[in-house]
Amino acid sequence: MVKGSRVRLFDTEKREVTTLEPVDGKSYRFYCCGPTVYGPAHIGNFRTFVMQDVLRRALEIGGTHTQHVRNITDVDDKTIRDSVAAGETLEDFTARWRDLFHADCEALNCLPPHLEPSAVKHVPEQITMIQELIEKGYAYSSDDGSVYFKISSYQDYGKLSRLDTRELDLGKTQNERANSADEYDKENAADFVLWKGRRDEDGANYWESPWGHGRPGWHLECSAMIRKYLGKTFDLHSGGVDLVFPHHENEIAQSKCSCGGEFARHWFHITHLRVEGAKMSKSKGNLYTLSDLAQRGHSAMEVRYVLLSGHYRKPLNFTLDSLHAAKEALTKLAKAARGHTSPTYKKLFHCSDFGVFSKAWEKLREDLNTAGALGELFGNLKEANSEQDWQGFFAILGALGLVLPETEAVAVPAEITKLAQKRWEAKQSKDWAVSDQIRDELSAQGWI
Repeated sequence: MVKGSRVRLFDTEKREVTTLEPVDGKSYRFYCCGPTVYGPAHIGNFRTFVMQDVLRRALEIGGTHTQHVRNITDVDDKTIRDSVAAGETLEDFTARWRDLFHADCEALNCLPPHLEPSAVKHVPEQITMIQELIEKGYAYSSDDGSVYFKISSYQDYGKLSRLDTRELDLGKTQNERANSADEYDKENAADFVLWKGRRDEDGANYWESPWGHGRPGWHLECSAMIRKYLGKTFDLHSGGVDLVFPHHENEIAQSKCSCGGEFARHWFHITHLRVEGAKMSKSKGNLYTLSDLAQRGHSAMEVRYVLLSGHYRKPLNFTLDSLHAAKEALTKLAKAARGHTSPTYKKLFHCSDFGVFSKAWEKLREDLNTAGALGELFGNLKEANSEQDWQGFFAILGALGLVLPETEAVAVPAEITKLAQKRWEAKQSKDWAVSDQIRDELSAQGWI
């Protein structure tokens, strides 16, 4: 492919925009932290998943093969707590919420990952990693059967989030942001849990290990599955900005200390979503799911459009009014594209010519500027007059993952069709004066 079509993206660790190049020269391999399946995902969660989907689409349409891995967290404090409270097995409880997540992703037109491993099915791999960390002196077990990673043993801890352990009260900071069940019998308050010894409230949710009955800590699952499916060094790791610390810091520490390697070469984080100017919360009634918004008459594609309307590195204010605007925008695009057939997504791969929509592609490939790409898409609609232009139009839509709504066909009078044909011929011969004159005549009669 042409190197100029490569996607460039801001790197959280390097603090700069860099070109995404596959480390193996063949396929861009990336890992996304997936959902914790204990309830429905909300639109804040989906801002992250939609932007990760756009990244993959932009890579593929730009000519780069991908391997997309996203995990399912089906064992942690919340899944165990709520499954026990519901009187269900952990497997049945999490499967129900996992299936709903998949349905929501399909409604939002998110491509399914190439691999979607679950934490429960990779407990043996997690136990192996813990054993290695203990043997190498990076972890220790406690009297209650829990195992902890020793922060002081890894000098580079905090590099991703620029956290200086010499100046900050790391233990206090981490414990405020990690779930409370991580606070077991530690040597140091900053140390994080790798294996949790069994407690009565866990019910039947435990596994055998060299340290007794228990279960993996939340941070460990991603490291174990990344190692199995992507190896010691891979291209990119992604998640919401809230995962930079402590989750991704902990992943780096336990992965590099257990098996070496570079781990992720690039870090891609998506900023928070606000709703009606406020932080999302159940108490404020603004923690919307796709189902909530569907009941208000809004489609999943309108939600996707709004989630794309701001840059991923800036907070996005989601409003109900913005959904109405999204519906109008999608309808306008659909009317403009009427009469042109959209290719299948795979036929858009390796697009090398976006026609008059080249500026939209440049916006998108330069740090996933989705808002800029949408602006250029609308700004060049009137200039599209060739098959290549419309190919570029659908390639941009494909990269954004937007599916246009059906529009009602409008009967066009013969005299209007005749005028439109004359305008087309004038444009082809570059007779701009005549073209503009006919355009104005059409507009006066209510046609565009």
